[in-house]
Amino acid sequence: MKTAGFTIIALLFVIGSFAQDSRAYIKGGFNLANVSIASDGRIDDAKSLASFNVGFMGDVTLGKLLALQPGILFTGKGAKSQSGQPSDLTYFKATSNPYYIEIPVNLVVKLPLMSKSSAVFFGAGPYAAISIAGKNKTEGKLGGVAYSSSSNIQFSNDDPTTFNEQEGAGFGIMRRFDFGLNATAGLELNGLLLSANYGYGLTKINSTAKNNDDKNKHRVLSLSIGFKL
Repeated sequence: MKTAGFTIIALLFVIGSFAQDSRAYIKGGFNLANVSIASDGRIDDAKSLASFNVGFMGDVTLGKLLALQPGILFTGKGAKSQSGQPSDLTYFKATSNPYYIEIPVNLVVKLPLMSKSSAVFFGAGPYAAISIAGKNKTEGKLGGVAYSSSSNIQFSNDDPTTFNEQEGAGFGIMRRFDFGLNATAGLELNGLLLSANYGYGLTKINSTAKNNDDKNKHRVLSLSIGFKL
């Protein structure tokens, strides 16, 4: 946690020194997380899992209509699988909910509104994330008898600079690092920030190096509200 705190302070310092016209926001909101189920990136909406995001975002003016929005977020990802309903005699639900420290860097176009301090923005950029915790949970009923279990997610200790090797890989172990692309859009209103973001993961979730099931990648829709610091 100390490392995360120092990172936040460093990020705000960089934002402040990068340009005179810069801002920082504290933000948080709702995630609808999922994983792709096909090589073309398709998802199953029934597997969507509710989670959250919270963190800091910078806004650095690069030109009349351009801005850079770096950030650092604590964000939940994952998915669920469910058969039946809790009221049924036989029911099953499994969730996997890993949590990441994520650093997005988005380049956005801003279109000013009537007020100089208000604008609509949209853009895109990359993100990098490292998972620090997570839970696998199962619950259900068999013949009307309820059961449940919970366990910590195991992550590989992969070195992201060794592209051809996955250290600490194994069956049931999730990759610790996640990389992908963002699409973002939102509204600035006199110090208030309303934004939507879609994270399109490019890294397969499973850690095993030789795995035909490499179509599973994170997909996260985030809706957030932020306040200018």
